[in-house]
This record gives sequence, structure tokens and C-alpha cells, in this order.
Amino acid sequence: MRVALPIRVAIPAGIIAAGFVFSLAINWPGHLSYDSVIQLLEGRTEIYANWHPPVMSWMLGIFDAVLPGAGLFVVFDTVLVFGALAAFLALGGTRPSWAAAAIALLCVASPQFVDYPAIVWKDVLFAAASVAGFAALAHAAQSWQRPRLRFALLAGGFALFVLAALARQNGILMLGSAAVALGWIAGRAAARRPWRSGMAYGAGALAGSLAVAGLCHWALDMRVTGDLGPASQFRLLQSYDLVGAVAGDPGLALPTLQSDDPALAALIRRVGPRVYSPERNDTLADSPALMQALNNADPAAIGAAWWDLVRHHPGLYLQVRWAAFRQVFLTPRIEDCYPYYFGISGPSDAMAALGYTRRWDGRDQALADYAHHFLDTPVLSHGFYALLALAVLALLLRRRRPADIAVAAMLVSALVFVLSFFVISLACDYRYLYALDLSAMAAALYLARDGRAIWRR
Repeated sequence: MRVALPIRVAIPAGIIAAGFVFSLAINWPGHLSYDSVIQLLEGRTEIYANWHPPVMSWMLGIFDAVLPGAGLFVVFDTVLVFGALAAFLALGGTRPSWAAAAIALLCVASPQFVDYPAIVWKDVLFAAASVAGFAALAHAAQSWQRPRLRFALLAGGFALFVLAALARQNGILMLGSAAVALGWIAGRAAARRPWRSGMAYGAGALAGSLAVAGLCHWALDMRVTGDLGPASQFRLLQSYDLVGAVAGDPGLALPTLQSDDPALAALIRRVGPRVYSPERNDTLADSPALMQALNNADPAAIGAAWWDLVRHHPGLYLQVRWAAFRQVFLTPRIEDCYPYYFGISGPSDAMAALGYTRRWDGRDQALADYAHHFLDTPVLSHGFYALLALAVLALLLRRRRPADIAVAAMLVSALVFVLSFFVISLACDYRYLYALDLSAMAAALYLARDGRAIWRR
């Protein structure tokens, strides 16, 4: 018996809608960690410390002015996450598969959908904006013959990519991938001179988005105080790599640092191997003397010693980087990588300024108990989602419908984003690669939506 088309779409759509309502109801007004509390206070005072990209604090301040707290920001993130999933469900052919309902149920039952949209982290904002942007791009590709709708979707999609690029320094990878995909889509759709049409769309979207992102960054920087966050973070990364290199090879010579700052070089040799951990850089603080010496060191001396390590000991450098990347990507001990967060907690002075008290109630405990059941399973495994992304990507590149190109670009950018952490990883926090999980789930739903056409070119 043939089931009517609306039923096959309505069931997974209803699952997504129910998941949205449940997630928002069970989590609102959200969960705030140490960084979240600081960023909310920055947004309220309109003074940004710049350790994190200021767009997060700015958005929190905008929503806080309408309704005090982070509740409206949580609504915004939740709408993006579930809205993107629903948008991918709406793509596809005219004979949807029942598999879409099963995939939708698996998605909305996972901590990535039940819990994460309500955690006030820039990683969630970045992932939600990125996936929603690619959903808009996929719909623009499918509606290419309707110019007004096409340009409206492209404008909205690239606005989301700009937001993603502002939310994370390496988020610009998503914007670049989207511009390439747009050029490919436009070139295929052009009746004449496909290369020229593709270049015009791709380069135009990239240039316009970079200009908007630059203006936004300049405007936000006007309210930034203190040292530049990216510069401080890169210096911390260099120090972390130097300590890790000495921990990996205690006999390593540090001639540049020995010449510029012999006391620091001696301290790294004596203390570094004891306090270093590839899981996170926080363990360096176990030695206040080492942290003080690193903070007071000349940045030029740290930078010169780090470049000396990269140039003259590339094997050791790659070994240190792989150890850190393995922790954030494969999370061997996921319980040490903060796979979820619930409640409200932060610096006492910031909490008092916001009128907050520490929160950990029965609802937070129930959510933590639920998420705990997924530890050490594929549901909370970046490695699993990377394999899923590669499998879906292979099928999409074989089929190559217009919307397939946008979804494939989303997966490629998510995988490249993951690889960027080989260079920059400082800690194994699970949230850093949340964009990979979300992209793989959304792409799997999109592919399952039109199950009979998976193998067709």
C-alpha cells in the first residue's frame, strides 16, 4: 500500500518540531559556564576583553537588553540548530524515504540536539550558523530558476557564514568553502560561459562577505580593552608546544631560548615534563612559577624558540601536535573533555554583577544523567561522525545534484575545520568540534530524505 507523500514528510518534520519544543522547554533559560558568564557581563556593559571573539558578547548584550539573561540567545541558537535540520529535510526529491523519520529521531534524541543548543558557548553559535548557512545555500541551489528566492536565500546564507567567521577565528574556512560551492553551482546552472558565471558568483559572495565581516570586526574592536586575544592565544600555543616538546624529548636543546631567557629555559626543563598534559594546557598552572615565567617572558623570545622547534625538529613538533589533536578529535578519555555542561556557574564578582546565583537543580541533574548514558558510544564520538561525513560525502559527490554540492561543501568544510585543530589545539573540550557532529547528522538526514536516489548519478 502506497503511503501518501505528506505523511512521509510530516512524521520526520513532526519529530524535529517536537525535539525543538522539548529542548527549549527542558533547558530554558540556558546553561552558562565560566566563559558564558563573563561574555554575558561583557555584553551588558558593552566592554569586551577580546579573549573570545567579541561578536558573542555583543549578541548576548543585544538579547539581554530585550530580556535580561541569556534566554533569548538560547532561543536563537535552538531555532538555528533545529531550523537547519528541518531545512535539510525539506530538500530532496518527490518520494521521501521512511528512513528520514528514523534519522530525525536519532538526531533529536542525541545530546547534540537535546542539550547543546541551550549551552551558551561560541562553539554552538558557530556550528549552528554554519550548518544553517549551508542549508540556505542548498535551498538556493535547488531553487536556482527562481531569482528572487535564490538571491534572498544566498543573502541570508552568507550572512550566517559571516556570523560563523566572527564567532571563531578559524570559522572563515566555512565561508571559503561556501563560496567555492556557490561558484560550482552557478557555473553548472549557466547556459553560456559557465566559468565566468561561477567566478562571478563565488568571488562576489566571498569578497562581499569578507568586507562585511571586516566592517563588523572593526566596529566591535572599538569596544575591546586589553591585549589582542588572538595574539595572546598564539603565544600560549607556542609556550604549550615548547613545554610539550621538552616533555617528549627531555634532552632537547633550546638554544634560542637558552640565549634569550636562560632562566625560563631551565624552568621548562625542570618543571615542564611534570606538569605537561596533551589533554589541555590548564595543567601548566599546576606550577605557578612556570606560568608566571611564561607570562612575563618576551613574546619575541617565545616565538623565536617555537619557530626554531618547527624548523629544526619538525618530527618532534608533529609528535606534540598529534598528541594534542588526538585528544580533541578522538577523546580517549571523554569524561575529561567536558562533553556537556549544565547549570550556571562563573566568577563570583561577575555572577553578582549579573544578579545570578550558582544553579544546579534537579533538572540539571536529570539532563546530566541522560547525557552520561552516551559517553563512550558513537553518539558522542567525533571519529564516528568523521567516518559518517566521509561516507555521505562520497555518495553526494557521485550523485552531484545542485543541492548535493552545497551539502558536500558543508561536510568538506567541517572536516577541514577539524584538521585545523592539528595546528591550534590546546585542550580536548568536546564542544570545539561540535560543528562536525551537527554537519554529519544534517547531511545524513538530507541523504536519507531521498533514499531511493542515493545510488543514482
